[in-house]
Amino acid sequence: MKNLIELGQAAKQVERLLAQASTQDKNNVLLEMAESLLQDKQTILDANTKDTDTAKEAGITETLLDRLTLSEERIESMANGLKDMVQLPDPIGLVDSMWTNEAGLKIGKQTVPLGVVGIIYEARPNVTSDAAGLCFKSGNAVILRGGKEAFHSNLAIVNSLRRALKKCDMPEAAIQLVEDTSRESSHEMMRLNRYIDVLIPRGGAGLIQAVVENATVPIIETGTGNCHVYIDKTADREMAKDIIVNAKTSRPSVCNAVETLLVHESMAESILPLIEKELTAWDVELRADEKASQFLEKAVPATELDWETEYLDYILAVKVVSSLDEAISHINQYSTGHSESIVTNDYQSSQRFHKEVDSAAVYVNASTRYTDGFEFGFGAEIGISTQKLHARGPMGLEELTSSKYIIFGNGQIR
Repeated sequence: MKNLIELGQAAKQVERLLAQASTQDKNNVLLEMAESLLQDKQTILDANTKDTDTAKEAGITETLLDRLTLSEERIESMANGLKDMVQLPDPIGLVDSMWTNEAGLKIGKQTVPLGVVGIIYEARPNVTSDAAGLCFKSGNAVILRGGKEAFHSNLAIVNSLRRALKKCDMPEAAIQLVEDTSRESSHEMMRLNRYIDVLIPRGGAGLIQAVVENATVPIIETGTGNCHVYIDKTADREMAKDIIVNAKTSRPSVCNAVETLLVHESMAESILPLIEKELTAWDVELRADEKASQFLEKAVPATELDWETEYLDYILAVKVVSSLDEAISHINQYSTGHSESIVTNDYQSSQRFHKEVDSAAVYVNASTRYTDGFEFGFGAEIGISTQKLHARGPMGLEELTSSKYIIFGNGQIR
């Protein structure tokens, strides 16, 4: 088992080669990676069973178990994700503008890889394939550090991807896995400035906070999603009900699931019983403020903590508000800057919501579950950035690049 210094050194050694790889060569490797995953399907499933069996013994929740579990369909989806990346334009080497300054120098801005990308993530083994593929297509070497819950799954996936690299005469060090899943290795990786150019944490609030507080490597924050849906006074009731049910129940363990429902007071009496009836079928626990509780049969009282919690579970906080202003104020106070939605038939309200809500993705009349690289047409994603520098929202190929200036002269001196 290599230590982090050795992984970093190996990544740096192949950095230049990856940056110079042709689009065709990269696409050929991605296709081979996809086939390799399919060929190794049973090996990956067997490894995943080890992880899920251990997780069940440890008492993991059903929603977190869902994040951890692989199936034939999910492995096929991972392989299709890699194939889809082949169809995406290669961002590397593009010059988006060219101009001539007063001295006669021709100046251009060219897209280049970030270099070595480190990714720390939790119990979602599909991230291993998505992240590796995106980093490779964008010319970056990647060092992956998954959680201990998914160790066997991640190792099997990385071994499969590296076998494809070797078959295509590409360096296996382009994709590496940290096999030490201790907290110490995580902290060491956060400080590997000499070898890692950018660190991307992908997981819950605890992981994100640990990286923000301890990393000396530049980071891009992703993941934490305290998402809101606000039902405005002009909302269509059936539409509002369908959006809430989808945003909460279609996959509650992911970061774009809704965690707080805000309802205009004029809609509360008619819409809340309807929503409660639908969510009861999914065993969703409602945690409501005093006003909302008047219209709900089984809700428990909400606390201040509920407004700021990313549940990742069948739990929904509910609050009645007196106006659009109050809804926007609540969202901007408690949101993690991920995804928010308004259900309304009023154009002016929709425009104010778009303008005044400060999150990476702001919807009108749609579920927050659409905040996803595939759904936005970016292919797979490295995560959802909730910060404002460099990248914001779903991070695809372009967000894994930087730029440099290329200048052409004919003897100019200053």
